[in-house]
Amino acid sequence: MEIKKRTIVITGASSGAGRAIALEFARKEERLILASRNLNILKEVAEECEAFGAEVKCLEVDVSDYHAILNLAAAADEFGSGIDVWVNNAGVLAVGAFDETPMEVSEQVLKTNLLGYMHGAHAVLPYFKKQGRGILINNISIGGFLAVPMGAAYSASKFGLRGFGQALKAELSAYPNIHVCDAFPAFLDSPGIQHAANYTGKYLKPAPPVYDPERLAQAIVSLADHPRREKMVGSVSVLLRLSAGLFPTLTQMIAGIVIKGYLKRADPIPTTNGNIFTPVPYGNAVHGGWGIPGKPKAHRKYIAGIAASLALIALVKIAGK
Repeated sequence: MEIKKRTIVITGASSGAGRAIALEFARKEERLILASRNLNILKEVAEECEAFGAEVKCLEVDVSDYHAILNLAAAADEFGSGIDVWVNNAGVLAVGAFDETPMEVSEQVLKTNLLGYMHGAHAVLPYFKKQGRGILINNISIGGFLAVPMGAAYSASKFGLRGFGQALKAELSAYPNIHVCDAFPAFLDSPGIQHAANYTGKYLKPAPPVYDPERLAQAIVSLADHPRREKMVGSVSVLLRLSAGLFPTLTQMIAGIVIKGYLKRADPIPTTNGNIFTPVPYGNAVHGGWGIPGKPKAHRKYIAGIAASLALIALVKIAGK
């Protein structure tokens, strides 16, 4: 018996996590609608997906444009005779002191990261309600629990997304077959930070340990197969969430010290708007090259370090009472 292909929409599918998610669904030979601002790169991703047996349609879409998202939903519905899964994934990052970051850049971060996901949900939910079923997956990141110093707009968008997801779940409680699933991955070995707007004047790289985007992709597919309200991806994300929840002030203080310490040591580079307003012609692979080859135990060392820091924070808090 032929298994029915699901129709799956993925935004931000041209690089990093989005590209990995597209390829992971393609291995299941699903019907994919891939959206990105970079249509040429998207076509390359489509060819890779088709090699696995997936049916693919590509659309050039800026998620901050609500009407473009409405058109994306309509095209997906027509392409697949319904929409089974919608993955909100497109996002941007701006790094720098808030008052030294151009306001139009911070506004665009919110338009892409927060409003972009809201646009997606607003466009697809009428289809889900008409069908009586559907799965909305929001790729949020650990930034939804842990604010990032020097990334105020990014933090605002991610905290906003967590609240948005919680509100939607409550609002849709009368629809048992419509699911809203939020994913919270830790730091990824993706090109995302290469694309970032950078006003620090210093070379940026993600804090270790970094996780393979394919691990997140597998988690997203798992949510599509077996929906759940939220999923932490990577043990570091669990530890950081715990730390931020139990000891918010000390956790923020330590985060600030770590980031300021790194920026003092980092090499100088010119400031850039990155991909905030337009796509950049580099960093279109799944991986960003931030991994630690040949050091399989490195993750354990970093996790042990974070666990030790949590224990120390707990002791400090107890001693202060």
